[in-house]
Amino acid sequence: MRLITALLLYAAAAWAGPLDVRVESGPRDVRVESGARSAADWWQTALVYQIYPRSFKDSDGDGIGDLNGITEKLPYLKDTGVDAIWMSPIFLSPMYDFGYDITDYRQIAPEYGTMDDFDNLLATAKEIGIRIILDFVPNHTGNESEWFIKSKNREPGYENYYVWADGIPSPDKAGVMLPPSNWISIFRKSAWEWCEERQQFYLHQFVVGQPDLNYRDPRVQQEMKDVLSYWLDKGVSGFRVDAINMMYEVDPKDFDGKYPDEPLSGDPNANPEDYEYLSHPYTRDLLETYDVVYDWRDLLNEHTQKDGEYKILMTEAYTDIELMIRYYGHGNRNGSIPFNFSFLGDINNHSNARDIKMIIDRFMTYIPIGKTANWVNGNHDQSRLASRHGTNRVDAMNMLALLLPGVTITYQGEEIGMTDGYVSWEDTKDPQACNTDDPINYYKKSRDPNRTPYHWDDSNQAGFSTANQTWLPVADNYKTVNLASQMKASKSHYKFYKDVVAVKKSDAVRFGDLDTRAFSENILVVTRLAHLNPGIVGIVNLSDEDQVVDLSSIKMLPGHLLYVAASGVDCSLDKWQIVLKNQVTVSGHCAIVLRTLLFNC
Repeated sequence: MRLITALLLYAAAAWAGPLDVRVESGPRDVRVESGARSAADWWQTALVYQIYPRSFKDSDGDGIGDLNGITEKLPYLKDTGVDAIWMSPIFLSPMYDFGYDITDYRQIAPEYGTMDDFDNLLATAKEIGIRIILDFVPNHTGNESEWFIKSKNREPGYENYYVWADGIPSPDKAGVMLPPSNWISIFRKSAWEWCEERQQFYLHQFVVGQPDLNYRDPRVQQEMKDVLSYWLDKGVSGFRVDAINMMYEVDPKDFDGKYPDEPLSGDPNANPEDYEYLSHPYTRDLLETYDVVYDWRDLLNEHTQKDGEYKILMTEAYTDIELMIRYYGHGNRNGSIPFNFSFLGDINNHSNARDIKMIIDRFMTYIPIGKTANWVNGNHDQSRLASRHGTNRVDAMNMLALLLPGVTITYQGEEIGMTDGYVSWEDTKDPQACNTDDPINYYKKSRDPNRTPYHWDDSNQAGFSTANQTWLPVADNYKTVNLASQMKASKSHYKFYKDVVAVKKSDAVRFGDLDTRAFSENILVVTRLAHLNPGIVGIVNLSDEDQVVDLSSIKMLPGHLLYVAASGVDCSLDKWQIVLKNQVTVSGHCAIVLRTLLFNC
């Protein structure tokens, strides 16, 4: 027993600080200096925390979150272990789609603050070691943009900034023009809107107030590069790019000067006004898109060289994995980190350990050699993690996203297990829901429930705001699900999350080899091992009952292991207990993290 205690003390001392030795990088076999990551490669194992500014923290009592509220909470994010924050759009906008309809890419929306507030946020974040990533929306602008106003008036140089097309004369009504094609907006109904001033239709793949830019005009491409450079010069560390695979449509020159109709999808649940009613071969995933992304990567590389800090580029594309993977780069050209949505779309609360292993292995098989993986559990467009998977699986899914190789993207509130709030038809703001014109079934399309304000504590409005009414109502369960109570509790979602974030910073997780095993339908084991460094083992029990797990088949693990994190939901285990490798007891609905006592040879 004395020997084991001595080993524990030795291991804890080793855990406290990194080793200055050379280790083999995990799945991609690249030699990296342990304990001395430079500004050039911070991003490869980063924890990126997405903030939806309207709902994070209101500093001025108007019921809307703002930049100063984010600045106020930076110490919390630093203490949690966040490396970078990605903010949903903060730019000038009429807010038809809450910032995704930008009228000026170089101004701050007044409800969020001023440019001075942004500069203060940037400086404060830099001072404490948190990087700022902006949300870049290149597919469209708002229809109040100066660019669009000039384009609809055919001002020289702006005539082709947007996708314009002549209408088709109605066979039934003289003088009435019909849309150029049958294309449907993601937010329902025709994707074409008549412009009286220009006497043409413009394309909007989202709401009417979001006209699509025309990337076949080289002036548009240069304009957007200038926007990127503007913010990079101010000191941001990169961008998340919205709806990247919607950026190009087919060239009408290839179809006798017309835009072709898209084919029916055959979806039995869609009606003719639904986006799902059609397939979209002419408006999504066109090959020209990749070259634009590669050009942006070249631009960011120039700023990386100038600033000595890698500038990250992450792209959003809900598409087939083969098309998504291509965003990483092609041939001699590098691209972005394409968001890996497999945890969002391919795993649900009925998935068992074998299902989850297959999803992880599939992505790791497709990712190109030398590229950085990423894991996304949620975002502002999806039902929250705890609502999709159930609170019993929050810790398990958070643990996996943090222990697997590469970048972890966490949506605000996932660390405390926030669930979707209830938003009535009267309080609904999301255009995707409002466009259904359905006060009964609107919630099926609404993204408002997963955008409700953050729960800081159990005070009025969950500590989010001092206003009597917030832009969206606070979820009803804020009294029991909030950060303050979880910080005080002996075990909680937050404390487990923070413990696993600390483990993510270890060399085994940053550089180590990955091994995933489904020991049964209910037991999933993830192992990260790095030569001459303590190894890490994560175990998930998806069942209702306690399970005894025998890890003897993982030959590289020593006989004794140390608990370093145990789920805060139903887990009876405590940190810093030593267990035998062949007798690891895992409570029902529990996720645990163990570390080897001795270095792996």
